[in-house]
Amino acid sequence: MKGFLKAFSIFMVLSIVVFCAVFLEFPGRNNIDEQTIPGWQIAWTDDFDPQMSAEELEATQNWEHVEANDPTPERPQGAQAQWVKIDAPLISSLSPAILFEKIYGSHIVIRINDETIYESQREYRYGVNTILLPLDRSQDKDSVYIGIDSLKRIGLQGNVLVGDYKELQKSYIKNNIVDFIIGSALIFVAVVMLICSLFLKNENMSGWFSLCLVILSAGTIVLTYSPFLYSLYGALGNVYVALFDLSLFILLPSFTLFFEGIFGKGYKSIITKYRKFQVGYSTLCIILLFINLACNGKIDKLYGGFSETLLGLVMIVQFILMIAVSTIYTIRGNQEAIIFSIGFAIFSGLGLGELIWFYFKEAYYELYLWKWGIVCFLITLIIILGKRFAKNHDQVVEYSKQLEMFNNELQRSEKMEIISELAASVAHEVRNPLQVTRGFLQLLVAKQNSSDKVYLSMALEELDRASNIITDFLTFAKPEVGKIATLNVLNEFIHIEGILIPMANLQGGRISVQIPKDLNIRGNSSKFKQAFINIIKNSIESLHGEGEIQAWAYEEKGEVCIHIKDNGEGMEEEVLARLGEPYFSNKTKGTGLGLMVTFRIIEVMNGRIQFKSEKGVGTEAIVRFPAVDPA
Repeated sequence: MKGFLKAFSIFMVLSIVVFCAVFLEFPGRNNIDEQTIPGWQIAWTDDFDPQMSAEELEATQNWEHVEANDPTPERPQGAQAQWVKIDAPLISSLSPAILFEKIYGSHIVIRINDETIYESQREYRYGVNTILLPLDRSQDKDSVYIGIDSLKRIGLQGNVLVGDYKELQKSYIKNNIVDFIIGSALIFVAVVMLICSLFLKNENMSGWFSLCLVILSAGTIVLTYSPFLYSLYGALGNVYVALFDLSLFILLPSFTLFFEGIFGKGYKSIITKYRKFQVGYSTLCIILLFINLACNGKIDKLYGGFSETLLGLVMIVQFILMIAVSTIYTIRGNQEAIIFSIGFAIFSGLGLGELIWFYFKEAYYELYLWKWGIVCFLITLIIILGKRFAKNHDQVVEYSKQLEMFNNELQRSEKMEIISELAASVAHEVRNPLQVTRGFLQLLVAKQNSSDKVYLSMALEELDRASNIITDFLTFAKPEVGKIATLNVLNEFIHIEGILIPMANLQGGRISVQIPKDLNIRGNSSKFKQAFINIIKNSIESLHGEGEIQAWAYEEKGEVCIHIKDNGEGMEEEVLARLGEPYFSNKTKGTGLGLMVTFRIIEVMNGRIQFKSEKGVGTEAIVRFPAVDPA
């Protein structure tokens, strides 16, 4: 995705540079020698003879004057062809030329002094011609006769310019390069996306590939709709028209497939059903296209009925369906629907406005704003797909975090289970000989002199310390809570505070407790005290002098939340992540069993514990138990 966005950005920058360069370098119609022909004369004929002489044409009696900006004259009944006569002004340029921005016709002949200087005959369904012709110095003031034959749109439209050939060539390129840039840019983006699809996972391929087809077919439509290709390489006109039709047949079902991927199957799978219908209809149209090409246009009427009339109805139904679905999701507040609706509104607004103007001009108008509408709409589709990819990426990251958490929890559970089994099997066996040894040492203390009593007392203290460690082992191995009762948190902390205040005072710290009277949980009183004494003792030891330990509690979402916070030395993230692991301790003489037992007790009482700490700031323990009503 990042590679595609980078390539897309680079190409858009290059396109803008080329676009600006074209318009800055080719200033168009500001040359002093460039002139616009204000009007011309036209005559209609019943048949088309491209070799008619100027004398025969002048003998025609039905010449009528037409201004350049006048509406197109209606074709008389039975008229087949049109001749246009232009009286070109004197041109001072050393290389005079004439530019016809738009001529509608399938067979066009341009003659000067009974000499044919240009002829074009098209056997395909595209009648827009843009013609730039150099003139001899001897021809620049002679009349120009243009013969046009067409069964559909016919006549000279737009501007007719005379002037220097190089300057007119710049205008010619400028007026046609935009379509070429837009179409080529879209095709390039689609190709880059197809290359990027090699690195995608299967679940993302459908939306990505359908968008690739939409962009590729839209770019091909823009490129093959422009008269630029037909003017430069007119011999391949049949190929361009076939590519235009083929791209349109691919665009519609691909667009519906992308829409389905974003908004789902729709009510009673209507979007899916319509997409399948479009695939079948487009397949039929493609088959008819190739049959028509193979038969040299013998089934042109049948093919035209399917590819023009019926296809237009299919497009109307598709747009209505998409507008309805996107409007429903927009009302529901779906962000992707809002983005889609904005892009679709721009595209449909420009397209509808141009269609209205197209029919108002009686089809003598070339649609061009729809191309910019397509670009805006495709940008919104790319944004939607990008948001979908970003959403999937966030989900993958979240799943990875959860998987890591579950994996850590599983490892911890396995460690705890192993230690529990070892502790249960060893603790009892070790405690018995320790108690016997302690008993004999006590007898020896009573009989020995004072110098020996010091060493015997130290041995007794170490035995007691070993016994406490074994007790912790047994507590961890068999953490049965024992007698279960309803515990008032405040009353329990009053006892805990009484036990630990002397130790806190000895360290120079103080303990403050702020707990409401109405907080109750279920558990064993002694185990509860043991767990929190371990937590608060660690806080006291972290003070290293004056400091404060705060304890407060409250009820939230059916849980009693107990906070123990100190302003001691704090811990780093690496140490914080290992709290509760067997035998892990950041204290010099610590065994690592205290917090392990605490975690175990809280777990058995259906509680949860969480630590927050920052080095040099302090540590906060948050313990949550299910809340209960007092009995």
